[in-house]
Parts: sequence; C-alpha cells; structure tokens
Amino acid sequence: MGSPFLYFADERLSSAELTAACLDGHLVSLGDAYMPADAVETPALRAGSLARTLGDTLAATHLSAAWIHGGLPVPPARHTVQRAVARRLHVVPHRQLVYRDLAVAGEDLQLLGGVLVTSPERTLADLARVGDDDHARAARLLAGADPDAATRAIARLEAGVLPHKRVALACLRTIVAAPQDEVTRYTS
Repeated sequence: MGSPFLYFADERLSSAELTAACLDGHLVSLGDAYMPADAVETPALRAGSLARTLGDTLAATHLSAAWIHGGLPVPPARHTVQRAVARRLHVVPHRQLVYRDLAVAGEDLQLLGGVLVTSPERTLADLARVGDDDHARAARLLAGADPDAATRAIARLEAGVLPHKRVALACLRTIVAAPQDEVTRYTS
C-alpha cells in the first residue's frame, strides 16, 4: 500500500481532477505523483512517487537516488535505475528511464516509501564515478545533506576495485575537504 499523501493519475482521482487540484493550489506535483500542497516533502514521499515506474524489480540510482535522499532540489528529467533482483529482466523499461542492467547488491539498497533506492554512500560513490559536472554537483549537494556519507563512500571505494575509482576518490576527497577549507579561510 502506498502513502495516503500521494495521488497517482487514475488511482483515486483522474488526471483532469489532479490538474484542477494543482491549479486550485491543493496539490503539487512530486515525481510521477501529486501530494498535498501543505505536506512536507520527505525522502519516503519522493521515493514513493516513483513506485509505479520502478515496481519491486528496479532501484533508483545516481541522480534519481540523490533527489530522493534530498541532495537535489528537483528530480532529474530521466530517472536512472538498475536491477534490484538477481535475474535478468525481460521487460523493456520505460523510455523515460536510464536503465543499467547490472544488479545492485542488496546491502547497497534501502527501502524508502516502498521503493528500493541506493544508500547515500553508494549513491555518492556512483555520482563521483561518472565524472561530469552535473553528477559532481549532485555529489556535493548530497554530501551537504548527509555529511557522513562522503566519508563512508570513500571507505567503500578504497576497499573495492571499480572503474573510475581514482576520479571518484579525488572528487569525494575534495568534497570532504571543502567545509574544512571554508572554516580555515574565515578564521585565518
């Protein structure tokens, strides 16, 4: 059962009714759903808004996971997902998704709002490994929302063998050192 604070088109209300409620200021859009305008947007609600899209076989990763964990103010245009089950999926994923067929290990997943999402440290490690400006910005914002996650992500990367590990470690070490540099700069 989903959250009573999330409204999906044609579940309790039609698309026209949801649009009218938004125009009247009663609802606001959230991911693939709508929520009351006076409700607090939480990670569980952000994740739950993707329940229809992800089901129980896909996990939100990268920018999508960063948005769910509160690291990004708005959801990405295309959600990034990976398999959350060991078996290969024979269903063509939604065209609005960036799908990676590699399965995410169970210890790297959290259940939020009925949806599987990579943990903050796994999300930071993934974002830092991509190496572009959008993902690096998302990593900085997510590390600001969960300061200990960057340290855990560094430890995770140092313990494993992964592609783009050096780039990711450099990115995350810069993020961890940045707040300390700001404090030093102002007290000197």
